[in-house]
This record gives sequence, structure tokens and C-alpha cells, in this order.
Amino acid sequence: MSNEEMAYIYDRYSSSVYRMAFMYCKNSVDAEDITQETFISRFQTDAVFLDEKAEKAWLMRVAANKCKNMLRSAWYRFWCHSVPLEDAGLIYEAPEENTVFHAVMYLPAKYRLVIHLYYYEGYSVKEIAKITSRSDTAVQTQLYRARKLLKEKLGKELQL
Repeated sequence: MSNEEMAYIYDRYSSSVYRMAFMYCKNSVDAEDITQETFISRFQTDAVFLDEKAEKAWLMRVAANKCKNMLRSAWYRFWCHSVPLEDAGLIYEAPEENTVFHAVMYLPAKYRLVIHLYYYEGYSVKEIAKITSRSDTAVQTQLYRARKLLKEKLGKELQL
């Protein structure tokens, strides 16, 4: 793979991979590390993808797996360092997006991931199921529960 191809792939998908890693880790430093490791894995593999959507799905799945591995590690559980969510405001600039973003960040990790992939990345339930290695029904249930939690939290704050 040439340097130009690598630069194109990185430029095209890095922000999506970073946002998903941040949703998982709640930490910009770890999200940057996961993003870097994900692209290193991509550039070391000889995988051929049918289209750009398949490549993006592959990158998202690798990033999700790397996040899960990091969160399971004894080192991470011991140190459990995270950046305050106020620093995350750099990602979303509109106040409404910031409020929703903070509400999403307080969801459990399994709900954060499906909400992010569905609403922010635009994946279908079937695609999310493939990326996360879950059944379609499990993804639908997690989306339902996440929406319910968000409605409870945001409904109180925004008088919905």
C-alpha cells in the first residue's frame, strides 16, 4: 500500500474511528491511541474490501474490539484515568449537541456504542449487529433501552 493510499484512508475514516473510540473510552488520550492502533492494523493487513462502506465497518469493528480489550485490561481498571467530559466539548460545538453528547456519555458502554453507530455514523441495526458481533434483536433492544434512558435524562433537563 502506498503512502498516498494510507493518507487517503486515514483522512477519510480517522474522525469516525476517533469519535467511536471516544464514546467507548470517555477519554481523548485513549481514543487517540485506539485510533492509531486501528489504522496500524489496517495498514498491516492485506485485506481487500468490496467498497468503502465495508472498509469503514471493518475499521469500526477493529476499533471497538481494541476498546473492549483496553477496558478489560488490569492496567486500565487499576488506573482508570479519564478526561473530564467538559473537555469533550471540543467535538461538538452547538449547545444542544453538547447536552445530548453528555447524556450519551453517561450511558453504559454497550448503549453508548449502539447510539453512536446508529445516530452519529448512520449504520443500520443489521450493520451494527455485524460490527459488534451481536444479534439484530440485541442491538434493537439496546437502542430501545438507550433511547429510554436518554429520554428520561434529557426530558427532565430540557422539559420534553
